[in-house]
Amino acid sequence: MSDFDFTSTAFSAQLAEKKLVGSRCKNCGRVSLPPRLLCQHCRSFEMEPFVFSGKGKLAAFSVIYYGPTFMKNFGYGPKNPYVSGIVDLEEGPRISAQILGLDIEHPDNITIGDPLTATFIERGEDDSRQVFLGFQV
Repeated sequence: MSDFDFTSTAFSAQLAEKKLVGSRCKNCGRVSLPPRLLCQHCRSFEMEPFVFSGKGKLAAFSVIYYGPTFMKNFGYGPKNPYVSGIVDLEEGPRISAQILGLDIEHPDNITIGDPLTATFIERGEDDSRQVFLGFQV
């Protein structure tokens, strides 16, 4: 067993360092993001940290006009919508994240399968500063 901490807190700490780290099963080779202590495929506890490339493709998306209070507090709303999407990572897993760089005014022009690259979105200041995973066209 690795000394790597397979918790959501550790995942957030890796994001703060602008690293996309998940886990890989030593038994079957499957990768997971966020990291898991148990392999979802073969049920092995023999997991190790795995650094993702951050490359993927847009699998699905939605333009959000009325999001959660958290996003409203960062200036998003009906006059400033954002895109949330599902990304198929090169290494296999899917993950949801905010998608940046899309033409929100013309969602019909957004294409499923568009290539994306991970980006790290910083929000807040000083002690309330947090880093979130996003993807950029």
